[in-house]
Amino acid sequence: MPRIPVHTVDNAPAAGRETLRRLEKRFGRVLNIHGGMAHSPVVLETYAAINGAIAEHGTFDARTREAIALAVGAVDECAYCQSAHTVSAKAAGFTEEQTVAIRRGDTGDDAKLAALLQVAREIAGELGHASDAAWDKAVAEGWTDTELTEVFAHVAANLYTNYFNHYARTDLDVPAAPALDA
Repeated sequence: MPRIPVHTVDNAPAAGRETLRRLEKRFGRVLNIHGGMAHSPVVLETYAAINGAIAEHGTFDARTREAIALAVGAVDECAYCQSAHTVSAKAAGFTEEQTVAIRRGDTGDDAKLAALLQVAREIAGELGHASDAAWDKAVAEGWTDTELTEVFAHVAANLYTNYFNHYARTDLDVPAAPALDA
């Protein structure tokens, strides 16, 4: 059961209404995560600012962004984000089977993506630390220092939503991600 009310555009605090309206337009409806964040405009505006900066300055394509989100969501065991990003990853071109594999830590024969996701997993699971071995492997696979710096922003954005969902106990309003043991 959620701890925080899920607002609509009409009943959200005034300071967050316009942001909630933009999110509603982008996603076709107010998602429970956004409606919950709207309870505190600072939470919703922080989310929007992080994602706005990534949209404006980020260099990763949709597939890479979604793979990072799936990997971080799996490390953090966030059912909501794993579910939402499974939908988004499929829209970015992954199959459902590939989304499950990424969440399990298997990227098939894409060694370059695997190296980046290992760095992301370590950042998420090791309190911001990434091993020299993971970093060096990512560099060897062709990721630049700029891209390895950028991955931190993507991990932070996903930690923000993962932790919010844990904290608020956000109800799932998107199709559930397939179980990892399936």
